[in-house]
Formats: sequence, C-alpha cells, structure tokens
Amino acid sequence: MMRAELGDKFVTDLRTLYTGRIPGGADLVTYWFEKARAEVAKFPLIRAGLLATQGIRGGSNRAVLMRIADTARIFWAWSDRNWTLDGAAVHVSMIAFSGAPDDELMLDGILVKNIFPNLRSDVEVTASSLLRENSGISFIGDQKGGKFELSRSDADKLTRKLLNPNGRPNTDVIRPWVNGSDLTGRGRGLSIIDFGTDMSEQEAALYEAPFELVKKLVYPSRQENRREVRKQKWWLHHEPMPAMRMAVSNLSRFIVTPRVSKHRVFVWVPAKTLPDSAVVAVARDDDYFFGVLHSIIHETWARSQGTQVREAESGFRYTPNSTFDTFPFPWPPGTEPSETEDPRVKAIADAARQLVRLRDAWLNPLDTPEEELKKRTLTNLYNQRPTWLDNAHRILDEAVFAAYGWPTNLTTQQILANLLALNHERAAAQTSKDTPSKSKSSPKNSKTPKPKSTPVS
Repeated sequence: MMRAELGDKFVTDLRTLYTGRIPGGADLVTYWFEKARAEVAKFPLIRAGLLATQGIRGGSNRAVLMRIADTARIFWAWSDRNWTLDGAAVHVSMIAFSGAPDDELMLDGILVKNIFPNLRSDVEVTASSLLRENSGISFIGDQKGGKFELSRSDADKLTRKLLNPNGRPNTDVIRPWVNGSDLTGRGRGLSIIDFGTDMSEQEAALYEAPFELVKKLVYPSRQENRREVRKQKWWLHHEPMPAMRMAVSNLSRFIVTPRVSKHRVFVWVPAKTLPDSAVVAVARDDDYFFGVLHSIIHETWARSQGTQVREAESGFRYTPNSTFDTFPFPWPPGTEPSETEDPRVKAIADAARQLVRLRDAWLNPLDTPEEELKKRTLTNLYNQRPTWLDNAHRILDEAVFAAYGWPTNLTTQQILANLLALNHERAAAQTSKDTPSKSKSSPKNSKTPKPKSTPVS
C-alpha cells in the first residue's frame, strides 16, 4: 500500500533512511512514532502522544514501541479502543511516552506498575526470543499473485482431459487449494494451477490446457507488475514458498491455521494441498503436535503475541516468526518421546484425535440438508461453544498441562510467565551450545528432555 500510494522511490528512500530503526514491513505510522522517540531521547521534547490502529502492538510494528521502551517509557496508553469516524469503525491504540522517570503509569484507565511494548502490564512476552528448535516447521503459505484458482467443476474438466504432449496428466499441475475462509467456513473445494517453484515456460506449456488458461487470466495483469521477475515468470506464483513445500513434501498430512481468525483453530489438510498466503502451515503430521497447538497454553501465548485486526469479530493475527518460533513446546520439537514411550504424549494425542473426530462429526453429519450444512462452520461452532466441545478441549488442556508439569488452575498471567521463563531457558541453552566448550569432552545425556515444572504461584 505504501508503494502504491507514495511510489517506489519514496518508499525505498524512506526505508533506507530508517534502516536499523524500523523494519521494512512496518506501517507508515510507525515512522512518526520513531521521530517522536528520537526527540524525546534528545530531551528537547518531554512528552509525546500518538494514535495508531491497534496493529501497532504486534508484528514488525511493535519494534518501534520496543525502541521507545529502550530510551523512554510509556506512561499512558489505551491498548484497544473503538474508533468510529465517517462510518469507518476500527480499533486504535493511544500511546504517550516520556523521558521523565517520575510519571505514574496508566493503562486502559487503570494505574499499573509496568506498560510493556505490547501494551500489556502483566508479562513482558515481547522479551521472548526466537527458538532455533522451532525453525523450519511453520510457514506462511503460497502467494499466487493472479487468478490461478479453479472451481471444482473447472478442475474436474481439466483433470479429465487426455494426456498432454509430454505424456503427463494435468493432475501434475492441479492440486487442492485452501485459504483462511476455507478453514473457518465451509470449504469450497477449490483447486489451483501450480507449476511449482521453478518450472520453465517451455515445460509448463506442455501442460496445454492449464497453461493456456493461466496465459489468458494471469499474463495480462502480470505485465503491469512493478517487479521484473514477476513479469518474466508470469506462469509461476508470486511467492511459491519453496521451503514450505519442501518441509511438507514427505508428510501424509499437515496442520494449517488461518493467519487471522476470531478463534485460533487448527485443521488437518492432505499432503498435496497448497495453502494460500492467508494461511500458516505447520509441517508436522502427528496428533501430539496438533494437540499442543490447539491447547489453551498455546492459544494464550498466540493471543499475547498477536494483534487484533480491525473489529473484534475479525480476529487476531498468527505469525510463524513472532508467535510460533517463540513458543516453547513441552519438549523441543523433534526430541519429544513417542506415544508408546510416554503416557503424557499419548494422552495429548488421544485427546487431539477425539477433538477432531467430534468436530468432523458436527461439521458434516449424515443426511443433513444443504441449507443446514452451510451453517456448520468452525467459526459458528466455536461461537456457540457447546458443552461437548468445552469438554473435549478441557481434556486436551489437562493433558498438555501435565506434559509441562504444571497445575491446570493457572491464570493467564501465570501461563504466560511460565512460558516466558521456559522460552528464556531454551534460548540460553541454544546460546550456550553456540559457545565452544573448553573441556575436551562432555557427558552424554540419554534421557528425554523434560519441560520445566515450576509454575508461577
């Protein structure tokens, strides 16, 4: 949006000027926060107060608030407030900061001891570190950059065609496709034409009907694209995400979740599915991992790290970087015992399987009229939150608490404090591994790593 409104040169010059101070993906409003911060740091300015959408609290935007916390202090804020003007209803954050040390701190109208960069006062989850143990598992999906998707009927027509001149079927380049609304609503059964990450134009053209359709629907708009590579390779998706494709290539299924949703739900999809960029893909196919992701422990962390989008009904963001890669699992991914080795893992996996079975039975009951089926969506299910769903999640949550060694009656603040402590412990461990040891040898530990079992009281 910045490039469309301000032009490439202006945006490039602006980001170059603020290199090291504001991340490239941050919103334009953050530059005014940084300008005010710099004036407060020099101390000709005593106090500053600015307003932004509440997206300032999360993602790359939050970096500017972290810089403010380093050189000044936020003494007054509204973290999330309705703002209606000329028919536009959004959620905003108001933030005032100062270089003076003696201000009382007030957050959302209440006196507090701390105001952290995520505009919370309880636990500073913004101090969490990226955990290398989580890397290479979670990815934003493919960005198609054109009308590559196919309806169910169009996909059927293309896949029923005769073999191509190369002797290959069109199913090579047509695969199931999902975006965020397919996960939270009724799946539309769409497919997508996908020539992979680096197929040449000559190879792609041998899949005659799919290629000609893309040439008709995508090629014209691609020739107007500012990026030369997208003009030249118009038959390929904008961002085909090769790392994600590689990570799920050997799995029979994998986990997906909408990047933005009111309820943090996770869903299984078959291996051949291509998730859209509005979806986060998790390259795991085991029920244990699915269960931990769908627990209240992970949801609490995800909500603390994400930001609300526009209205409350729109939901919260989930990102591979700030949300998933900072989350400490009960065991570092890849080191957890199997279901047969540890009853805690089996309990989580059993509870996850039961949750999925019950949800699937509710979503697609036999002999149900089409009009009724349209209402059967995950969003509607979690809006209603029937007792059976609560019970299924309670059993799952209890199993995940047991894996961490924590009691089940922890408050939100205690859960976040425990996770932050575990995050710091894991981050310190990975740092120590990077530091060469002076000893010639170190004892080997054959035991399965265990999570911390010291909950905040």
